[in-house]
Amino acid sequence: MILPTPVDLVPAAGRFTLTERTTVRAEGEAAAVADLLRTLLRPATGLPLAPGADSTDDADGADGTVVLTLDPAARDLGEEGYRLTVDPSRAVLLAARPAGLRHAVQTLRQLLPPEALGGRPAPGTAWSLPAVRITDRPRHAWRGFMIDTARHFQPVDRLLAAVDRIALHKLNVLHLHLTDDQGWRLPVDAYPRLTEVGSVRARSMVGRAGSPHYDDLPHGGAYTKAELRHLVAYAAERGVTVVPEIDMPGHTRAALAAYPHLGNHPERRLDVWTEWGVCETVLGVHDEVLAFCRTVLDETMELFPSRYVHLGGDECPSTEWETAPAARARAAELGLAAPARLRGWFLGEVGRHLLAAGRTPVCWAEADGATLPVEFTVMPWRDAEHGREAARRGHDIVMAPHRATYLDYPRSDRPEEPLGQAGHVLDLPTAHAHRAAPAHWSDAERARVLGTQAQLWTEFVTTAEHFDRLAYPRLCALADRAWNPDSDYARDFLPALAAHRHRLAALGVQGVLDGRDVLDGRDVLDGRGVLGGRGGLGARSDVRC
Repeated sequence: MILPTPVDLVPAAGRFTLTERTTVRAEGEAAAVADLLRTLLRPATGLPLAPGADSTDDADGADGTVVLTLDPAARDLGEEGYRLTVDPSRAVLLAARPAGLRHAVQTLRQLLPPEALGGRPAPGTAWSLPAVRITDRPRHAWRGFMIDTARHFQPVDRLLAAVDRIALHKLNVLHLHLTDDQGWRLPVDAYPRLTEVGSVRARSMVGRAGSPHYDDLPHGGAYTKAELRHLVAYAAERGVTVVPEIDMPGHTRAALAAYPHLGNHPERRLDVWTEWGVCETVLGVHDEVLAFCRTVLDETMELFPSRYVHLGGDECPSTEWETAPAARARAAELGLAAPARLRGWFLGEVGRHLLAAGRTPVCWAEADGATLPVEFTVMPWRDAEHGREAARRGHDIVMAPHRATYLDYPRSDRPEEPLGQAGHVLDLPTAHAHRAAPAHWSDAERARVLGTQAQLWTEFVTTAEHFDRLAYPRLCALADRAWNPDSDYARDFLPALAAHRHRLAALGVQGVLDGRDVLDGRDVLDGRGVLGGRGGLGARSDVRC
C-alpha cells in the first residue's frame, strides 16, 4: 500500500527483483533522477544499479532493467504526474517532467521492502517489487510542511532528514520559519548582530503562554550560509523547494534585541524574548527600518532561489504604533485611519521589493481589514473562510487552518500525551479530513487554492523524538489528502498506514512502532479506527505563537 494514495493502481501478476545485474537506463534530464534513485537505494541495498545501454527504439526497456523516461507529450500527467509499470522483467517510470519522475522514484521505493529506506546495509533481503500499473498525479501543486526553527532551534541534520521524509510523501515545499521573537536563525552579513545577539535567549518559558515558570537554560542556534545552501541543494535534488520565512513587522523582538534603533523606542534595550505568546514589541515604520528589511530580504533571496518568500505578517499588535510619535506621524502622512493600518502599508512596501526582484511575497492571513497587493499569496490560518475572502479578492492561497494543520496540537486527550498547544485536539481522522479546496466554495474560489501545508510550531519541541511524535503519522494523513482528496480514511489511508509505519521506522522516525502512539492496538483505536478522545474546538488568540 502506497502513501499518498495513488489515483489509479492496478495490481498485476508476478514480481520484479533488483539484483547485482539490474541496470538503470535514463537519458537527458532523466539521468539526474536515475542518479537520485541510486543515491536513495544504494545505502541499504548495496546494488550498483549501473547505467544501461542507451536505446532510442525500445521505450519499454529490456529484461532486468529499470527505465526512466521523460515524454513531454504525456500532457495528461501534468507537471508532477507519472506512470509506473512493473512486470516480472522490468520497471518503467514515465513522466512528462522531472518532478513527476522523482515522484515515481518515491513510489518505487515504497514498493520495495521497508528496509530499502534505511541508511544501513540490509544483507539477505530480497529487493523485489510487486507487478503493478500505476497512473498518478497530484490534485494540488503546493503540498508543504512548515518547521518553526525560531522557538527551538532545529539542527540542520534534522532539516535534511525532514526533506527525505517529506519527499517520500510527495510533499514538495519545506517552509522554514527562521525568525521570531524568541530567536533569529538566518545569517545576514550586513547585520551580524542578528545572529550574534538575536539567536540566543537567556531562558525559556516552561509550559504554555503565561506560565510563571522558566528553565533558566540559555537556548540558541543559527545556521551558516553554507549549511543553508547545502539544504536548498539537497532539497532540490529531491524535488522539494525551501521557502524561507522572515517575520515582519511583528514577531521581531530578537531583531530588536540586536538593533534597538529599528524599534519604536530606540533608546530602549531589549532581550531576546523568553516567553511564548504574542509580543507587543514590533518594528518601527521609519525609513531605516524599510532599508533594513530590504537588505535582509536581498540576502535571503541570495540563499533561497524559491519563487516564494514568506514575510510572516500576522499577529502584529499596534500598541507601540498607537503611542510612538514617529509611527503616528507616518500614519497621518499616509492618510491612514489609524496606526493599526500601518501593518498593511508596511507589508505592501516590503512586498513590492520582492515583486521587483521577481519573487512572490507570502503572508499569513489576518482579518484586520488590511488590503495587500493582489500579487501576495495568502495563507489563512485562523479560519478557512479567511482564505475564501482572500480568493474573492484575487489572491492565490495556501490553506493552513490551525484546527486541521497545526501539528503542535496534541493528538489525543490522553493524560500521557506530550505538552502541546491548548484548546484543541488534532487527531488523525481530523487531519485526514482536511480539504484544501472545500466543496462549498465556487469553482473560481477553488481555482485560487494552490494547495495546503502542515505546521509544526516548536515552543515545546526540544528533542527529535518529540518532533517525530508530533509530526507522524498526522503529516502522512495531510500529505495523503493534499495529493489525492478522494482517498478514503478507512478504506485507503488506514490500511496503507499500517504498512507505511515500517517505512517510517526505517527512515529513523521515532515512536512509530510503539503501538500506543500510532495505530497499533485497541487501546488507541476505537471500533472505527478513530483515536480515542477529542478536545474542545475553542479558538485562541495566541494560537500561532
